[in-house]
Amino acid sequence: MGSTRLPGKVMMPLGDRTVLGHVLARCKSIKSADAVCLATSTLVQDDAVAEEGHRDGVTVFRGDESDVLSRYYEAARRLGADEILRVTADCPLIDPQVCDAVIATRRNAHVDYACNFSPKSFPHGLDCEAFTMDALRRAQENSNSAYQREHVTVWLFESAIVSRANLLNEGPDASRHRWTLDTREDYCFLSKVFSDYLGTDSSTDWRELLHRIEAQSPLSEQSAS
Repeated sequence: MGSTRLPGKVMMPLGDRTVLGHVLARCKSIKSADAVCLATSTLVQDDAVAEEGHRDGVTVFRGDESDVLSRYYEAARRLGADEILRVTADCPLIDPQVCDAVIATRRNAHVDYACNFSPKSFPHGLDCEAFTMDALRRAQENSNSAYQREHVTVWLFESAIVSRANLLNEGPDASRHRWTLDTREDYCFLSKVFSDYLGTDSSTDWRELLHRIEAQSPLSEQSAS
């Protein structure tokens, strides 16, 4: 809830759900995921976030506001996780099939960590990362800077002892499109997408959505701004 650029953004309405509600619904559609866990802070202002998680029937874990890495680690440890997929709560268009593909990429390549943004080829807002519990434990033990602790996977992304893989979009590069929520302009764009194209539907393939957006010049320009 404490976003500086757009306070309370994850609880803003999109159709008949909140931004967070859409994220959780889409995460529950990831076939490779055995559980969905909402890891929020212990701050009073994030009570609303935790309540949304309980309403949506996912596991809720609350931890340190700034040390997000420890929050992830303790949440995963409490769940007994062997593998973790990281999705951020400001991406209401996160695609379950892309998430499944990133998980499969890590497993098939037998690596510690996989993502879909190094290099970028998907719209910003479909980003996700899959990594093993052992890799997360090593990040927890070796991440020393405040930046590493806040951004969770920095050590995994940069360490020479971590094996990595990346999922590329098989079609044209779509990385110029912005589908995440950080600003009021982002919210106006996402509100238009949900009201005109999606509603509460979480099954629309991202490529079909991109086709619909690109067919509308003003909306396409806003997406690619």
